[in-house]
Amino acid sequence: MGKSKRKSLIVMLFALMLVIGTLAGCSGKKEVDGSSSGDSSSEDISKVKVFKSHMGIGKLPGPDDPHVKKVLEATGVQYELMATPAGADPAEYLNLMFASEDYPDIFRPIGGFDQTLISQGAVLPLDDLLPKYAPHVWESIPKEAWDVVRSATPDGKIYYVPKVYLVPERAALIRQDWIEAVGMDMPKTVEEYKELLIAFRDKDPNGNGKQDELPTSGREFGKWMDHLFAIYGVAMWEGVPEWDIYEGKIQYAGVSKNMKAAISFIRELYKEKLLDNETFLNKGEVWTAKINTNLVGSWYHLPGNLRDRHNAMLEGAPDAYVAGMPLPKAEGFEGYITQKSMGEPEWMIPAASEENAEAALKLLDFFYDPANNELITYGIEGAQHKVENGKKVLLPPTDETPIALGMKNLVTKEDMDIRIDQTMEDYQKQMVKDIFKVSTSDARRIAGDGLPSTVYQGFPDIQSHKLFQEYLTKIVIGEWPIEKFDEFVDRWNKAGGEEVTERVQEWYERVNE
Repeated sequence: MGKSKRKSLIVMLFALMLVIGTLAGCSGKKEVDGSSSGDSSSEDISKVKVFKSHMGIGKLPGPDDPHVKKVLEATGVQYELMATPAGADPAEYLNLMFASEDYPDIFRPIGGFDQTLISQGAVLPLDDLLPKYAPHVWESIPKEAWDVVRSATPDGKIYYVPKVYLVPERAALIRQDWIEAVGMDMPKTVEEYKELLIAFRDKDPNGNGKQDELPTSGREFGKWMDHLFAIYGVAMWEGVPEWDIYEGKIQYAGVSKNMKAAISFIRELYKEKLLDNETFLNKGEVWTAKINTNLVGSWYHLPGNLRDRHNAMLEGAPDAYVAGMPLPKAEGFEGYITQKSMGEPEWMIPAASEENAEAALKLLDFFYDPANNELITYGIEGAQHKVENGKKVLLPPTDETPIALGMKNLVTKEDMDIRIDQTMEDYQKQMVKDIFKVSTSDARRIAGDGLPSTVYQGFPDIQSHKLFQEYLTKIVIGEWPIEKFDEFVDRWNKAGGEEVTERVQEWYERVNE
Protein backbone atom coordinates (compact mmCIF):
# COMPACT_ATOMS: atom_id res chain seq x y z
CA MET A 1 0.00 0.00 0.00
CA GLY A 2 1.37 3.43 -0.99
CA LYS A 3 2.07 6.20 1.50
CA SER A 4 -0.85 8.37 0.28
CA LYS A 5 -3.32 5.45 0.55
CA ARG A 6 -2.09 4.58 4.05
CA LYS A 7 -2.47 8.23 5.08
CA SER A 8 -6.02 8.38 3.68
CA LEU A 9 -6.95 5.19 5.55
CA ILE A 10 -5.55 6.55 8.81
CA VAL A 11 -7.46 9.82 8.38
CA MET A 12 -10.71 7.91 7.73
CA LEU A 13 -10.20 5.61 10.71
CA PHE A 14 -9.48 8.62 12.94
CA ALA A 15 -12.59 10.39 11.68
CA LEU A 16 -14.66 7.23 12.29
CA MET A 17 -13.35 7.07 15.86
CA LEU A 18 -14.43 10.68 16.33
CA VAL A 19 -17.90 9.79 15.08
CA ILE A 20 -18.20 6.81 17.40
CA GLY A 21 -16.95 8.84 20.37
CA THR A 22 -19.30 11.70 19.68
CA LEU A 23 -22.38 9.65 18.87
CA ALA A 24 -22.05 6.68 21.21
CA GLY A 25 -23.95 8.40 23.99
CA CYS A 26 -26.78 9.74 21.80
CA SER A 27 -30.17 8.52 22.97
CA GLY A 28 -33.46 7.79 21.26
CA LYS A 29 -35.78 10.32 19.79
CA LYS A 30 -38.14 10.96 22.72
CA GLU A 31 -35.89 10.92 25.75
CA VAL A 32 -35.42 13.48 28.48
CA ASP A 33 -32.24 14.17 30.40
CA GLY A 34 -32.94 14.06 34.10
CA SER A 35 -31.08 17.35 34.61
CA SER A 36 -33.35 19.21 32.20
CA SER A 37 -35.68 21.79 33.58
CA GLY A 38 -38.66 23.71 32.27
CA ASP A 39 -42.39 23.81 32.72
CA SER A 40 -43.07 20.89 30.36
CA SER A 41 -43.52 17.41 31.77
CA SER A 42 -41.21 14.65 30.57
CA GLU A 43 -43.96 13.30 28.31
CA ASP A 44 -44.10 16.62 26.45
CA ILE A 45 -40.36 16.99 25.83
CA SER A 46 -38.74 15.89 22.58
CA LYS A 47 -34.97 15.82 22.12
CA VAL A 48 -33.80 17.00 18.71
CA LYS A 49 -30.23 16.58 17.48
CA VAL A 50 -29.19 19.50 15.25
CA PHE A 51 -26.02 19.20 13.16
CA LYS A 52 -24.23 22.29 11.81
CA SER A 53 -20.79 21.76 10.31
CA HIS A 54 -19.35 25.18 11.21
CA MET A 55 -20.17 26.80 14.53
CA GLY A 56 -17.64 29.57 14.96
CA ILE A 57 -16.05 30.42 18.30
CA GLY A 58 -17.52 28.93 21.46
CA LYS A 59 -18.44 25.65 23.14
CA LEU A 60 -21.43 23.44 22.49
CA PRO A 61 -24.18 23.90 25.08
CA GLY A 62 -25.46 21.11 27.31
CA PRO A 63 -29.01 20.44 28.50
CA ASP A 64 -28.58 22.83 31.45
CA ASP A 65 -27.60 25.75 29.21
CA PRO A 66 -30.01 28.71 29.71
CA HIS A 67 -30.57 29.09 25.98
CA VAL A 68 -31.42 25.40 25.60
CA LYS A 69 -33.84 25.71 28.52
CA LYS A 70 -35.43 28.87 27.14
CA VAL A 71 -36.16 27.21 23.81
CA LEU A 72 -37.42 24.10 25.61
CA GLU A 73 -39.78 26.22 27.68
CA ALA A 74 -41.22 27.82 24.54
CA THR A 75 -41.42 24.75 22.30
CA GLY A 76 -41.29 21.58 24.36
CA VAL A 77 -38.17 20.69 22.33
CA GLN A 78 -34.75 20.27 23.87
CA TYR A 79 -32.10 20.75 21.22
CA GLU A 80 -28.73 19.05 21.21
CA LEU A 81 -26.29 20.99 19.07
CA MET A 82 -23.69 18.95 17.19
CA ALA A 83 -20.77 20.11 15.05
CA THR A 84 -17.68 18.83 13.27
CA PRO A 85 -14.91 17.90 15.77
CA ALA A 86 -11.71 19.90 15.58
CA GLY A 87 -9.44 18.62 12.84
CA ALA A 88 -12.12 16.61 11.04
CA ASP A 89 -13.28 17.37 7.51
CA PRO A 90 -16.91 18.61 7.71
CA ALA A 91 -18.15 16.87 4.55
CA GLU A 92 -16.47 13.58 5.41
CA TYR A 93 -17.67 13.76 9.00
CA LEU A 94 -21.28 14.21 7.88
CA ASN A 95 -20.90 11.25 5.49
CA LEU A 96 -19.56 9.12 8.31
CA MET A 97 -22.42 10.12 10.59
CA PHE A 98 -24.87 8.75 8.05
CA ALA A 99 -22.72 5.67 7.49
CA SER A 100 -22.87 5.01 11.24
CA GLU A 101 -26.69 5.09 11.07
CA ASP A 102 -26.90 7.33 14.12
CA TYR A 103 -28.54 10.25 12.39
CA PRO A 104 -29.11 13.85 13.41
CA ASP A 105 -32.78 14.82 13.43
CA ILE A 106 -32.19 17.90 11.30
CA PHE A 107 -28.96 18.98 9.64
CA ARG A 108 -27.34 21.44 7.28
CA PRO A 109 -26.02 19.60 4.19
CA ILE A 110 -22.67 20.53 2.68
CA GLY A 111 -20.56 19.57 -0.30
CA GLY A 112 -23.44 18.42 -2.54
CA PHE A 113 -24.43 15.78 0.05
CA ASP A 114 -28.06 16.89 -0.26
CA GLN A 115 -28.47 15.52 -3.78
CA THR A 116 -26.78 12.25 -2.87
CA LEU A 117 -29.27 11.72 -0.06
CA ILE A 118 -32.24 12.74 -2.23
CA SER A 119 -31.27 10.25 -4.93
CA GLN A 120 -30.96 7.52 -2.28
CA GLY A 121 -34.36 8.29 -0.72
CA ALA A 122 -32.57 9.07 2.53
CA VAL A 123 -34.31 12.38 3.35
CA LEU A 124 -37.94 13.30 3.95
CA PRO A 125 -40.07 15.25 1.49
CA LEU A 126 -41.36 18.29 3.35
CA ASP A 127 -44.21 19.51 1.12
CA ASP A 128 -46.94 18.44 3.55
CA LEU A 129 -44.94 18.70 6.78
CA LEU A 130 -43.83 22.33 6.48
CA PRO A 131 -47.29 23.97 6.32
CA LYS A 132 -48.49 21.77 9.19
CA TYR A 133 -45.59 21.94 11.64
CA ALA A 134 -43.54 24.95 10.51
CA PRO A 135 -46.01 27.55 9.19
CA HIS A 136 -43.68 30.49 9.85
CA VAL A 137 -41.00 28.84 7.71
CA TRP A 138 -43.49 28.01 4.98
CA GLU A 139 -44.98 31.50 4.83
CA SER A 140 -41.73 33.45 5.25
CA ILE A 141 -39.87 31.92 2.32
CA PRO A 142 -40.98 33.30 -1.06
CA LYS A 143 -42.79 31.01 -3.50
CA GLU A 144 -40.02 31.64 -6.02
CA ALA A 145 -37.53 30.03 -3.63
CA TRP A 146 -39.71 26.96 -3.15
CA ASP A 147 -40.01 26.70 -6.95
CA VAL A 148 -36.21 26.75 -7.25
CA VAL A 149 -35.97 23.97 -4.63
CA ARG A 150 -38.51 21.86 -6.53
CA SER A 151 -36.57 22.36 -9.77
CA ALA A 152 -33.52 20.79 -8.14
CA THR A 153 -35.22 17.44 -7.45
CA PRO A 154 -36.17 14.68 -9.89
CA ASP A 155 -39.74 14.35 -8.61
CA GLY A 156 -40.38 18.08 -8.06
CA LYS A 157 -40.76 17.73 -4.29
CA ILE A 158 -39.33 19.87 -1.50
CA TYR A 159 -36.56 18.00 0.31
CA TYR A 160 -34.88 20.91 2.04
CA VAL A 161 -35.50 24.34 3.49
CA PRO A 162 -33.46 26.79 1.42
CA LYS A 163 -31.30 29.69 2.43
CA VAL A 164 -32.88 32.92 1.19
CA TYR A 165 -30.74 36.08 1.14
CA LEU A 166 -32.51 38.94 -0.61
CA VAL A 167 -29.72 41.48 -0.16
CA PRO A 168 -26.14 41.15 -1.51
CA GLU A 169 -24.30 39.02 1.01
CA ARG A 170 -20.77 39.96 -0.06
CA ALA A 171 -19.09 43.22 -1.01
CA ALA A 172 -15.86 44.74 -2.31
CA LEU A 173 -14.39 46.51 0.75
CA ILE A 174 -11.66 49.13 0.95
CA ARG A 175 -10.00 51.22 3.63
CA GLN A 176 -11.32 54.74 3.15
CA ASP A 177 -8.80 56.08 5.65
CA TRP A 178 -6.01 54.63 3.49
CA ILE A 179 -7.41 56.34 0.39
CA GLU A 180 -7.33 59.65 2.23
CA ALA A 181 -3.87 58.96 3.66
CA VAL A 182 -2.38 58.60 0.17
CA GLY A 183 -4.26 61.66 -1.10
CA MET A 184 -6.36 59.88 -3.72
CA ASP A 185 -10.03 59.29 -4.51
CA MET A 186 -12.20 56.21 -4.82
CA PRO A 187 -11.16 54.64 -8.17
CA LYS A 188 -13.60 54.74 -11.08
CA THR A 189 -11.63 52.66 -13.59
CA VAL A 190 -9.46 49.58 -13.33
CA GLU A 191 -6.44 51.74 -14.21
CA GLU A 192 -7.21 54.09 -11.31
CA TYR A 193 -7.68 51.11 -9.01
CA LYS A 194 -4.23 49.80 -9.89
CA GLU A 195 -2.72 53.26 -9.28
CA LEU A 196 -4.39 53.32 -5.87
CA LEU A 197 -3.00 49.88 -5.01
CA ILE A 198 0.48 51.11 -5.98
CA ALA A 199 0.02 54.04 -3.58
CA PHE A 200 -1.08 51.61 -0.86
CA ARG A 201 2.11 49.62 -1.47
CA ASP A 202 4.51 52.58 -1.51
CA LYS A 203 3.14 55.37 0.70
CA ASP A 204 2.74 53.73 4.12
CA PRO A 205 -1.01 54.43 4.54
CA ASN A 206 -1.22 52.52 7.82
CA GLY A 207 1.45 54.86 9.22
CA ASN A 208 3.55 52.27 11.01
CA GLY A 209 6.75 53.18 9.14
CA LYS A 210 7.35 49.58 8.04
CA GLN A 211 5.95 49.76 4.50
CA ASP A 212 4.38 46.32 5.08
CA GLU A 213 1.02 47.09 3.54
CA LEU A 214 -0.68 44.48 1.35
CA PRO A 215 -2.70 46.47 -1.18
CA THR A 216 -5.14 43.58 -1.69
CA SER A 217 -5.23 39.96 -0.58
CA GLY A 218 -6.99 36.62 -0.89
CA ARG A 219 -6.92 33.13 0.53
CA GLU A 220 -5.69 29.69 -0.49
CA PHE A 221 -7.16 28.29 -3.71
CA GLY A 222 -7.90 31.86 -4.81
CA LYS A 223 -10.81 32.28 -2.43
CA TRP A 224 -12.17 35.56 -1.07
CA MET A 225 -10.73 37.81 -3.73
CA ASP A 226 -13.89 37.84 -5.82
CA HIS A 227 -13.72 41.62 -6.20
CA LEU A 228 -10.85 41.19 -8.67
CA PHE A 229 -12.96 38.86 -10.81
CA ALA A 230 -16.13 40.93 -10.36
CA ILE A 231 -14.53 43.90 -12.14
CA TYR A 232 -14.54 41.78 -15.31
CA GLY A 233 -18.09 40.46 -14.95
CA VAL A 234 -17.10 37.01 -13.67
CA ALA A 235 -19.69 35.14 -11.60
CA MET A 236 -17.69 33.98 -8.55
CA TRP A 237 -18.70 32.70 -5.12
CA GLU A 238 -15.87 32.60 -2.60
CA GLY A 239 -13.32 31.86 -5.31
CA VAL A 240 -15.40 29.28 -7.18
CA PRO A 241 -16.69 30.06 -10.68
CA GLU A 242 -20.47 30.05 -10.98
CA TRP A 243 -22.87 29.91 -13.95
CA ASP A 244 -24.22 33.01 -15.66
CA ILE A 245 -25.12 34.32 -19.09
CA TYR A 246 -22.13 34.64 -21.42
CA GLU A 247 -22.49 35.17 -25.16
CA GLY A 248 -26.26 34.77 -24.87
CA LYS A 249 -26.32 31.41 -23.04
CA ILE A 250 -25.81 30.18 -19.50
CA GLN A 251 -22.18 29.10 -19.24
CA TYR A 252 -19.52 28.23 -16.67
CA ALA A 253 -17.80 31.50 -15.80
CA GLY A 254 -14.50 29.65 -15.41
CA VAL A 255 -14.09 29.20 -19.16
CA SER A 256 -15.35 32.62 -20.29
CA LYS A 257 -13.31 35.37 -21.95
CA ASN A 258 -14.20 37.41 -18.87
CA MET A 259 -12.31 34.93 -16.71
CA LYS A 260 -9.24 35.04 -18.94
CA ALA A 261 -9.16 38.85 -18.70
CA ALA A 262 -9.60 38.73 -14.92
CA ILE A 263 -6.79 36.21 -14.44
CA SER A 264 -4.50 38.28 -16.65
CA PHE A 265 -5.18 41.34 -14.46
CA ILE A 266 -4.68 39.40 -11.23
CA ARG A 267 -1.40 38.03 -12.60
CA GLU A 268 -0.20 41.63 -13.10
CA LEU A 269 -1.12 42.53 -9.53
CA TYR A 270 0.73 39.52 -8.16
CA LYS A 271 3.86 40.26 -10.21
CA GLU A 272 3.98 43.85 -8.92
CA LYS A 273 3.28 42.77 -5.34
CA LEU A 274 -0.05 44.59 -5.37
CA LEU A 275 -1.71 41.28 -4.55
CA ASP A 276 -0.44 39.66 -1.36
CA ASN A 277 2.13 37.15 -2.61
CA GLU A 278 1.07 34.76 0.18
CA THR A 279 -2.52 34.72 -1.11
CA PHE A 280 -2.44 31.09 -2.21
CA LEU A 281 -0.94 30.08 1.14
CA ASN A 282 -3.23 32.10 3.41
CA LYS A 283 -5.35 29.98 5.72
CA GLY A 284 -8.55 31.66 6.88
CA GLU A 285 -7.23 32.72 10.26
CA VAL A 286 -4.02 34.14 8.75
CA TRP A 287 -5.93 36.15 6.16
CA THR A 288 -8.32 37.45 8.81
CA ALA A 289 -5.46 38.46 11.08
CA LYS A 290 -3.81 40.44 8.28
CA ILE A 291 -7.01 42.43 7.72
CA ASN A 292 -7.70 42.91 11.43
CA THR A 293 -4.18 44.20 12.11
CA ASN A 294 -4.41 46.89 9.42
CA LEU A 295 -2.19 45.29 6.81
CA VAL A 296 -4.73 44.96 3.97
CA GLY A 297 -6.22 47.86 2.02
CA SER A 298 -8.76 46.18 -0.30
CA TRP A 299 -10.56 42.86 0.14
CA TYR A 300 -13.85 40.99 -0.31
CA HIS A 301 -16.09 39.75 2.47
CA LEU A 302 -19.37 39.97 4.40
CA PRO A 303 -20.31 43.51 5.47
CA GLY A 304 -22.91 42.05 7.84
CA ASN A 305 -20.02 40.54 9.86
CA LEU A 306 -17.87 43.66 9.91
CA ARG A 307 -18.50 44.69 13.53
CA ASP A 308 -15.82 42.65 15.31
CA ARG A 309 -13.33 43.01 12.45
CA HIS A 310 -13.64 46.79 12.49
CA ASN A 311 -13.29 46.90 16.27
CA ALA A 312 -10.05 44.92 15.95
CA MET A 313 -8.78 47.45 13.39
CA LEU A 314 -9.55 50.34 15.72
CA GLU A 315 -7.17 48.96 18.34
CA GLY A 316 -4.21 49.69 16.06
CA ALA A 317 -5.72 52.41 13.87
CA PRO A 318 -8.16 54.73 15.70
CA ASP A 319 -9.28 56.29 12.40
CA ALA A 320 -9.91 53.00 10.60
CA TYR A 321 -12.91 53.30 8.30
CA VAL A 322 -14.15 50.67 5.84
CA ALA A 323 -16.08 51.66 2.72
CA GLY A 324 -17.82 49.76 -0.03
CA MET A 325 -15.84 50.07 -3.26
CA PRO A 326 -17.98 50.64 -6.37
CA LEU A 327 -16.58 48.24 -8.95
CA PRO A 328 -14.03 50.04 -11.15
CA LYS A 329 -14.85 50.01 -14.85
CA ALA A 330 -12.83 47.71 -17.11
CA GLU A 331 -13.15 48.61 -20.79
CA GLY A 332 -15.29 46.09 -22.66
CA PHE A 333 -16.70 44.41 -19.55
CA GLU A 334 -19.73 44.91 -17.30
CA GLY A 335 -18.66 44.28 -13.73
CA TYR A 336 -21.01 43.05 -11.01
CA ILE A 337 -21.07 41.55 -7.54
CA THR A 338 -22.37 37.97 -7.67
CA GLN A 339 -25.63 37.58 -5.79
CA LYS A 340 -27.10 34.17 -4.91
CA SER A 341 -30.45 34.70 -3.26
CA MET A 342 -32.33 31.42 -3.36
CA GLY A 343 -32.09 27.69 -3.47
CA GLU A 344 -28.99 26.75 -1.48
CA PRO A 345 -29.86 23.85 0.86
CA GLU A 346 -30.07 24.98 4.47
CA TRP A 347 -31.94 22.28 6.45
CA MET A 348 -32.89 18.66 5.73
CA ILE A 349 -34.45 15.88 7.80
CA PRO A 350 -33.22 12.28 7.40
CA ALA A 351 -35.85 9.73 6.45
CA ALA A 352 -34.57 7.65 9.38
CA SER A 353 -35.60 10.48 11.74
CA GLU A 354 -39.20 10.62 10.47
CA GLU A 355 -40.64 9.92 13.93
CA ASN A 356 -39.04 13.09 15.23
CA ALA A 357 -39.77 15.27 12.18
CA GLU A 358 -42.62 17.10 13.89
CA ALA A 359 -40.37 18.15 16.78
CA ALA A 360 -37.51 19.09 14.43
CA LEU A 361 -39.79 21.32 12.37
CA LYS A 362 -41.35 22.81 15.49
CA LEU A 363 -37.84 23.76 16.61
CA LEU A 364 -37.02 25.25 13.20
CA ASP A 365 -40.29 27.20 13.20
CA PHE A 366 -39.36 28.83 16.52
CA PHE A 367 -36.47 30.62 14.78
CA TYR A 368 -38.65 31.87 11.93
CA ASP A 369 -41.35 33.23 14.27
CA PRO A 370 -40.95 37.05 14.50
CA ALA A 371 -42.15 36.89 18.11
CA ASN A 372 -38.81 35.28 19.03
CA ASN A 373 -36.55 37.77 17.24
CA GLU A 374 -35.16 39.34 20.42
CA LEU A 375 -33.99 36.04 21.90
CA ILE A 376 -32.59 34.95 18.54
CA THR A 377 -30.68 38.23 18.12
CA TYR A 378 -29.34 38.69 21.63
CA GLY A 379 -29.40 35.28 23.28
CA ILE A 380 -29.08 35.05 27.06
CA GLU A 381 -27.82 37.85 29.30
CA GLY A 382 -24.36 37.08 30.60
CA ALA A 383 -23.70 34.52 27.89
CA GLN A 384 -24.39 36.27 24.59
CA HIS A 385 -25.19 39.83 25.71
CA LYS A 386 -24.93 42.30 28.57
CA VAL A 387 -27.12 45.26 29.48
CA GLU A 388 -25.57 48.74 29.51
CA ASN A 389 -27.68 51.80 30.30
CA GLY A 390 -30.79 49.74 29.76
CA LYS A 391 -29.65 48.56 26.30
CA LYS A 392 -28.66 45.04 25.29
CA VAL A 393 -25.13 44.85 23.91
CA LEU A 394 -23.78 41.70 22.24
CA LEU A 395 -20.70 40.17 23.84
CA PRO A 396 -17.80 39.03 21.64
CA PRO A 397 -17.67 35.21 21.53
CA THR A 398 -14.89 33.35 23.32
CA ASP A 399 -13.84 29.72 23.46
CA GLU A 400 -15.74 29.41 26.75
CA THR A 401 -18.91 31.16 25.61
CA PRO A 402 -21.76 28.72 25.01
CA ILE A 403 -22.97 28.84 21.41
CA ALA A 404 -26.64 29.71 21.05
CA LEU A 405 -28.41 27.81 18.28
CA GLY A 406 -29.57 29.86 15.30
CA MET A 407 -31.50 28.26 12.46
CA LYS A 408 -33.03 31.07 10.42
CA ASN A 409 -31.22 32.01 7.24
CA LEU A 410 -33.68 34.34 5.54
CA VAL A 411 -32.59 37.94 5.16
CA THR A 412 -34.46 40.84 3.55
CA LYS A 413 -33.29 44.44 3.40
CA GLU A 414 -35.52 45.17 6.37
CA ASP A 415 -33.98 42.26 8.28
CA MET A 416 -30.48 43.53 7.51
CA ASP A 417 -31.31 47.09 8.60
CA ILE A 418 -32.68 45.74 11.89
CA ARG A 419 -29.61 43.52 12.35
CA ILE A 420 -27.28 46.49 11.77
CA ASP A 421 -29.19 48.69 14.20
CA GLN A 422 -29.33 45.98 16.85
CA THR A 423 -25.85 44.50 16.60
CA MET A 424 -23.51 47.25 15.40
CA GLU A 425 -21.90 49.95 17.49
CA ASP A 426 -23.29 53.44 16.91
CA TYR A 427 -20.14 54.54 15.07
CA GLN A 428 -20.45 51.56 12.70
CA LYS A 429 -24.11 51.63 11.72
CA GLN A 430 -23.96 54.21 8.95
CA MET A 431 -20.66 52.83 7.71
CA VAL A 432 -22.15 49.38 7.16
CA LYS A 433 -25.40 50.73 5.69
CA ASP A 434 -23.35 52.72 3.18
CA ILE A 435 -21.42 49.57 2.23
CA PHE A 436 -24.67 47.70 1.56
CA LYS A 437 -25.91 50.62 -0.53
CA VAL A 438 -22.84 50.36 -2.76
CA SER A 439 -22.87 46.56 -3.01
CA THR A 440 -26.61 46.53 -3.74
CA SER A 441 -26.04 48.95 -6.61
CA ASP A 442 -23.35 46.70 -8.09
CA ALA A 443 -24.94 43.31 -7.35
CA ARG A 444 -26.73 41.04 -9.78
CA ARG A 445 -28.48 37.76 -9.14
CA ILE A 446 -26.79 35.25 -11.42
CA ALA A 447 -28.61 32.93 -13.81
CA GLY A 448 -27.24 29.87 -12.02
CA ASP A 449 -28.75 30.79 -8.65
CA GLY A 450 -30.23 27.59 -7.20
CA LEU A 451 -28.47 25.25 -9.64
CA PRO A 452 -28.66 21.68 -8.25
CA SER A 453 -25.42 19.76 -7.80
CA THR A 454 -26.94 16.84 -9.75
CA VAL A 455 -25.73 18.51 -12.95
CA TYR A 456 -22.23 17.36 -11.96
CA GLN A 457 -23.19 13.70 -11.45
CA GLY A 458 -20.47 11.48 -12.85
CA PHE A 459 -18.00 14.36 -13.07
CA PRO A 460 -16.61 14.94 -9.56
CA ASP A 461 -13.50 16.70 -10.88
CA ILE A 462 -15.66 19.30 -12.63
CA GLN A 463 -17.74 19.78 -9.48
CA SER A 464 -14.66 20.23 -7.28
CA HIS A 465 -13.21 23.02 -9.50
CA LYS A 466 -9.75 21.60 -8.83
CA LEU A 467 -8.67 21.90 -12.45
CA PHE A 468 -9.64 25.58 -12.44
CA GLN A 469 -7.82 26.20 -9.17
CA GLU A 470 -4.65 24.57 -10.50
CA TYR A 471 -4.56 26.74 -13.61
CA LEU A 472 -5.56 29.88 -11.74
CA THR A 473 -2.78 29.45 -9.18
CA LYS A 474 0.02 28.60 -11.59
CA ILE A 475 -0.87 31.33 -14.08
CA VAL A 476 -1.20 34.04 -11.41
CA ILE A 477 2.09 33.23 -9.68
CA GLY A 478 3.87 33.22 -13.07
CA GLU A 479 4.68 29.54 -13.26
CA TRP A 480 2.56 29.27 -16.42
CA PRO A 481 1.86 31.92 -19.10
CA ILE A 482 -1.64 33.34 -19.57
CA GLU A 483 -1.87 31.41 -22.86
CA LYS A 484 -2.25 28.25 -20.74
CA PHE A 485 -5.81 29.38 -20.00
CA ASP A 486 -6.89 28.14 -23.45
CA GLU A 487 -5.48 24.72 -22.60
CA PHE A 488 -7.57 24.73 -19.41
CA VAL A 489 -10.75 25.46 -21.37
CA ASP A 490 -10.02 22.56 -23.72
CA ARG A 491 -9.24 20.15 -20.86
CA TRP A 492 -12.32 21.25 -18.91
CA ASN A 493 -14.62 20.59 -21.86
CA LYS A 494 -13.09 17.19 -22.59
CA ALA A 495 -13.23 16.19 -18.89
CA GLY A 496 -17.02 16.50 -18.86
CA GLY A 497 -17.57 20.23 -19.05
CA GLU A 498 -19.48 20.00 -22.33
CA GLU A 499 -21.96 17.49 -20.91
CA VAL A 500 -22.36 19.40 -17.66
CA THR A 501 -23.03 22.56 -19.67
CA GLU A 502 -25.82 20.81 -21.59
CA ARG A 503 -27.39 19.73 -18.28
CA VAL A 504 -27.17 23.23 -16.88
CA GLN A 505 -28.76 24.72 -19.97
CA GLU A 506 -31.62 22.18 -19.80
CA TRP A 507 -32.16 23.05 -16.11
CA TYR A 508 -32.15 26.76 -16.90
CA GLU A 509 -34.76 26.36 -19.63
CA ARG A 510 -36.95 24.28 -17.29
CA VAL A 511 -36.74 26.83 -14.46
CA ASN A 512 -37.54 29.71 -16.78
CA GLU A 513 -40.44 28.14 -18.67
